[in-house]
Amino acid sequence: MSASGGTKAIVAALAANLAIAVAKFVAFLFSGSSSMLAESVHSLADSGNQALLLLGGKKAQREATPQHPFGYGRERYIYAFLVSIVLFSVGGMFAIYEGYEKIKHPHEIDHWYWPVGVLVFAIIAETFSFRTAIKESNPLRGQKSWKEFVRHAKAPELPVVLLEDLGALVGLILALGGVGLALLTGDGVWDGIGTLCIGVLLIVIALVLAVETKSLLLGEAAGIEDVQKIEASVVDGATVTGIIHMRTLHLGPEELLVAAKIAVRHDGTATEIATAIDAAEARIRQAVPIARVIYLEPDIYSEAEAAKGPDPQATPGGPAHPPAHPPADH
Repeated sequence: MSASGGTKAIVAALAANLAIAVAKFVAFLFSGSSSMLAESVHSLADSGNQALLLLGGKKAQREATPQHPFGYGRERYIYAFLVSIVLFSVGGMFAIYEGYEKIKHPHEIDHWYWPVGVLVFAIIAETFSFRTAIKESNPLRGQKSWKEFVRHAKAPELPVVLLEDLGALVGLILALGGVGLALLTGDGVWDGIGTLCIGVLLIVIALVLAVETKSLLLGEAAGIEDVQKIEASVVDGATVTGIIHMRTLHLGPEELLVAAKIAVRHDGTATEIATAIDAAEARIRQAVPIARVIYLEPDIYSEAEAAKGPDPQATPGGPAHPPAHPPADH
């Protein structure tokens, strides 16, 4: 996994969650708090999720094979999607079940200092983990809002860790609130309500992760800035005069496929066109280094053909979009 994959943030989150999971489970054994049990399972699920992200990053580094000629970059998307499933099933559904049982059969919390002490420790540890994730994300986020970063990031690891850490902090506050109200009122129902809220929170986060990683699995185009750089790099004004249509696709977070039909001068020789295509590919790779696979098809632009509109067969699943910069007629 490259540095942009947020390995440091994943390892920090994994270390924090393993320590917190053990502490929470010990607190549950001494206090009988369902919020602590739900939170210990939550931390254990998060630890498994970070292990999945690291495994996905490792598998994504495998070399391309004849059966998988574009490599295994999408392994990172697959494992990020598995994270959402684990968070939903193991974390969210278990917490909802445990909360329901505690509301139905409430009992007082024993040895209150165990859950309160562990929750305070966990909040401090998760804050450091969340801070690391934010620090690792800021260089990639740039001027984007956090919402835009989570929605449009091509590397799934950092958005996953950010949402997990945010969910963990909010979940800890909910657990502390549930335990605190149970202690103040002497009614264990509040502990169950806190547990139920944790379950709902985890399911919401899992659904957000599932939607975003599903989009990556289906195949997303390059960002607007990269598309503009590629378009500017293709045209040289001499032999290559414009782009008839172009498609981009992320083969992985740091691997981009570029396929375009380009307009060339009608009087250019085969040697001139081949040289111009090679030069255009070099310019694209210089402007957008993640453009690893490039296919440029030369054609003679025709105003009459362009007037017919996009060819429905040009793009699987729907009509092609018109070129961003229509070439001059030749």
